[in-house]
Amino acid sequence: MSMAATMCCRSNSSPPPWHVVVLLAGHLDPETLAMASCVCKSWFLCMSSDHLWKPICNSQFPSLSSLQVHAADSAVSYRHLYALARISARRRLQKPPKPRLSLANLIFTIDVHNEDDSCIFNVVKPGAELNTDADGVFRFDIDVDDENLWAVEDLDVLKITWNMVLEGFKGMFTMMDYCKGKGSFLPRTDGWFSAELPSPGCCSSLSGSGFAADLRLGLRRKGGKGGKMTVAMVGVGVLSVVSWRYVSIEDSMRYLEHFLLPL
Repeated sequence: MSMAATMCCRSNSSPPPWHVVVLLAGHLDPETLAMASCVCKSWFLCMSSDHLWKPICNSQFPSLSSLQVHAADSAVSYRHLYALARISARRRLQKPPKPRLSLANLIFTIDVHNEDDSCIFNVVKPGAELNTDADGVFRFDIDVDDENLWAVEDLDVLKITWNMVLEGFKGMFTMMDYCKGKGSFLPRTDGWFSAELPSPGCCSSLSGSGFAADLRLGLRRKGGKGGKMTVAMVGVGVLSVVSWRYVSIEDSMRYLEHFLLPL
């Protein structure tokens, strides 16, 4: 039981002398001090005094001292500023909510176009059938069956369209739209395509989303030396433009739900 509660629960004893309450207040931690200020009006006046809360603010949130000086309302107390700082600190540490979307709700559709916009091939893959990365990042490799290897002649002219379709065709979001890539037909070289993703509607379009869609065409030569270059694998992912690392599946789902689910 806290010191404040102990002092108030002794109904048979007389209230402690006022100077004792004032003396004890200086030795209470912020949580107990806040609780004690709720006992009665006189305790509130005592426990809310700036001379008690100013040292606490200076030690735990030093920036609040300058904030109090520049406050437009001179009546803003250090107790109130401390409460604001505690709420702000908790919000910074608060974990984001679980995404409402999951891979099982999505269908990956990828179209590869030639320079004349004719579709060379397309890939359709339900998210539930993808093998997830051990680290839980949004990065997936979609293998192509040997019987369906697609031959490509010039990687530099290829254009990629990648759409995420919500199950039941209830929504669609375009990750890449006729995106061009760079690469070569050197052995074991992949074709890379990337496009920065737009910011969600709740954020400024000037700042960007901080995410980029990443797509890779895994190439191999069919029939040995002299054979045609074919696409044997399609890899997709979402990168952070800050660290250039793949972001987690949960972060990607939280981003996609802005475009695929109703507010």
